[in-house]
Amino acid sequence: MNRRNVLLGLIGATTAMSLFGKKSATAAVPAAAPAIGPLNKSKDEWKKLLEPKRYAVLFEEDTERAGSSPLNKEHGEGTFACAACNYPLFDSKMKFDSGTGWPSFFDVMPGHIGTSKDYKFFSERTEYHCVRCHGHQGHVFPDGPAPTGLRYCNNGLALQFVPKGTELPALRT
Repeated sequence: MNRRNVLLGLIGATTAMSLFGKKSATAAVPAAAPAIGPLNKSKDEWKKLLEPKRYAVLFEEDTERAGSSPLNKEHGEGTFACAACNYPLFDSKMKFDSGTGWPSFFDVMPGHIGTSKDYKFFSERTEYHCVRCHGHQGHVFPDGPAPTGLRYCNNGLALQFVPKGTELPALRT
């Protein structure tokens, strides 16, 4: 990547973040408390439960390579759940093809996602995570489709897809 591309990327990110002041009600209002309490495990406990790449994404805030997740092309009906604790995060009706190479959603299950500010790439971004286990899912951007105008850009390794008609996995304890 040359300096011009890096500079253009930074300008684009800064411009996108300046637009973030137009948050929808979904992003601006803190998520409601989940029906179930938080799951508090140490990083060592998660390392024993998850394969290394999943652990890196979920608990070290790593990012998988664009286009590498089979979930990006998953278009079936069902539920996308946190790959760490099995908590449902997105209904398949919320998914859309963003063209970014990562699974993307325009909305979340109410109260199942938490957010925090991220300053890793020289500008303010909004990181989101599973409210139950605090596993990193991705970042939310203000360039999604109606009705929210938001794009929850998710790491596929942070999710698992449960087809409609299949029982959701038991929540991890």
